Amino acid sequence: MEKKKILIAPLDWGLGHATRCIPIARALEKENYEVLFCAASRSLDLLMKEFPNNQFIKLDGYNVSYPKNGWMIFSMVFQSFRILNKIRQEHKDLKQIITDFEIDGIISDNRYGMFNKKIPSIFITHQVNIQSPIFSKLIRKINLWFINKYQECWIPDTEQNILSGNLSKLKTENNKFKFIGPLSRFEKLKVTKKIDILAIVSGPEPQRFIFENLLKKQLIESEKNCILVLGKTESDKKENIGNLTILNHLPSKELNQAISNSEIVISRSGYSTIMDLAALDKKAIFIPTPGQTEQLYLANHFANQKVAFAQHQHSFNLEKALEESKNYSGFKNETQKNNLKSIFTIFEE
Repeated sequence: MEKKKILIAPLDWGLGHATRCIPIARALEKENYEVLFCAASRSLDLLMKEFPNNQFIKLDGYNVSYPKNGWMIFSMVFQSFRILNKIRQEHKDLKQIITDFEIDGIISDNRYGMFNKKIPSIFITHQVNIQSPIFSKLIRKINLWFINKYQECWIPDTEQNILSGNLSKLKTENNKFKFIGPLSRFEKLKVTKKIDILAIVSGPEPQRFIFENLLKKQLIESEKNCILVLGKTESDKKENIGNLTILNHLPSKELNQAISNSEIVISRSGYSTIMDLAALDKKAIFIPTPGQTEQLYLANHFANQKVAFAQHQHSFNLEKALEESKNYSGFKNETQKNNLKSIFTIFEE
């Protein structure tokens, strides 16, 4: 019997959308589906390294840029028309992709135009309720309008919203939305070599680069055993500066081990990172991307719960953050095993 072909298409807004698609792709292959990927930029590079034997289709992403001043909401308003044009174009391109590659189903992680009426189309998001200081009702209405183009929306959390909080709370019961449990490509591993601090940089430029330089200086000054991962998938370059090891990129297995070895992780408060930290029961310090409302919400959410200490980027002080984090519990037993096999039945209908 010929394998059914499922196309997975993650958004190119940081690496998190691609990394959380990894466990879904592996589960699909385990159930005898053939997985193809449609991605762009560093998300494409990452997935090609994780799945070297799979087929890949390069399709331009939304190319969202972050302002240096942190006024993200105004920047998004100015970029919205270009993003909408990208969504229209990817929806048009998808029709040809389905024909050329004989696709039987689509899983889109926050790429709004990757749906088709002729085959099962799934949308993955933890943001049913997008956070915004202005135009919030309009933004949520537009978000739900796009989600309703898909047959199902998979939410990577539990029905109790243990990791995503208000971001994924449903106002009314809707069969379209399915809570599939947190997604992580990682598993708990034994410590092989102690690392005092593991810092992970991610996200669109220029904020990724600003965060990198901020961390690099303070990590060196700390004189602790530190590793800094830059999220630059295009190269495996490694550099040692005294107590600090700088790595452009780490494949999943190596990053899994590095996080397991670390006493504490410093990172953005992106949702995929949170799911990984929860899966490994780690302590964390969050530095949300300036102006990124989702990350600001999640950082504040877990700070209020005394799970992870958070600081704003402009006032980040490593020494103070390490001292304050002693009063925070870290993530503990937050995740449960998800049963992805049960939701794949949509592709057999």
